[in-house]
Amino acid sequence: MKDIARLIHEPGATVAIVGATDNPGKYGSVIYRDLKRKGFRVFAVNPHRSVVDGDPAYPDLGALPEPPTVINLVVPPEATLTVLKEADQLGYKSVWVQPGAESPEVLIYLQENQFNYLANACIMIHSRFHSDT
Repeated sequence: MKDIARLIHEPGATVAIVGATDNPGKYGSVIYRDLKRKGFRVFAVNPHRSVVDGDPAYPDLGALPEPPTVINLVVPPEATLTVLKEADQLGYKSVWVQPGAESPEVLIYLQENQFNYLANACIMIHSRFHSDT
């Protein structure tokens, strides 16, 4: 399995941000805009929004226009478990669990279901040196 922090830097990589929002007080907004500004191809996933930052928002992972390279989770741990089960059914195994989206149950699920994952690390820190050129 490839290191998640390196995987997001591969050519053509996409990041599905589960919990993306336009609420500037939420990390789902900050992270979405930060990655987009850095040149990453991002997909907003939020069942309560149709648009995020002027981009289409998708209700779930199954509605994405293409399989994401990495799923970034910016939701409460209970929602994280639900999304992980959907990801597992779809065969999406590379996930980044933002601080606050994890729990002991989430980490156990990731390990027991052989996910390629990174937890307790902020994607904004690891994406600082991205270049789309």
